Amino acid sequence: MTEMINLPDPEADWAPATSFQGGGGNPAWQCSMFQAATEPLISLALLSVDLDAVAWRLRLTIEESWDGHGAVRAAFFTLGGTDFVVTHHEGDPSGTCVWVRKSGSVDPAERMAVLLTALGVGAEAVSYSTWGIGTDRSQLPAAWRRGRSKPVESHQRFWENFRKRPGLYVGRITYDAVTAYLNGYDHAVGGAVLNGFRQWLADTYRVGQNLVWSAQVVQVVFPEGGRPAEPWSEDEHQRAVAGLFTLLEEFFQYLAARDDAPSPTD
Repeated sequence: MTEMINLPDPEADWAPATSFQGGGGNPAWQCSMFQAATEPLISLALLSVDLDAVAWRLRLTIEESWDGHGAVRAAFFTLGGTDFVVTHHEGDPSGTCVWVRKSGSVDPAERMAVLLTALGVGAEAVSYSTWGIGTDRSQLPAAWRRGRSKPVESHQRFWENFRKRPGLYVGRITYDAVTAYLNGYDHAVGGAVLNGFRQWLADTYRVGQNLVWSAQVVQVVFPEGGRPAEPWSEDEHQRAVAGLFTLLEEFFQYLAARDDAPSPTD
């Protein structure tokens, strides 16, 4: 069973989410299940946070109903311009399912970042998501069992989003956080993103083949003195992350050029 993560208490000036906030206080505004249930929804993420803790933090009122999967507890609310629904079905593993309206083209990671910020937690609270964060499928509720075989976005789109806004995925941007997330994503997609990266680094930059790719990158980025002493400074983390992203771009360009090259029989 996934261990639940505790949330901070609501801020002192946050009124109940069912009250109009007037531009201040609680960032969430709640409408009733009857007002919002007619809109189609898509699954976004599963949080390792109890639904009651989410409701307490955002001062939501939990409503009870039922659907094709049994009794359900839910809250519909608007946050940062996105219509969210948080639910938990009776009999499902512990956690909170997060849904959003189908309308609009807002990036799912951006939507989730808004919710996590309001909850006062980081990406560690996401045990599974439909775009890449979290890979624990064992806790998926019955309501999510259909349509999970196809990825929501391509690896190319993931990389472009991650490179531009890594903080949306890892919270505080450190080299260890970025490499850990990339390793997790690559593992979840069967090595489709980083396969060959370690060998390419060894061949191109003459760094040790006995090292993992994250250590090889450090050797390339800090050739003058090797890996900086711990703890790293903010500048050292920024330099390492920037260097990693540059090397990955070079690697992807190498793969594209190799794939586009004519074969000897052409």
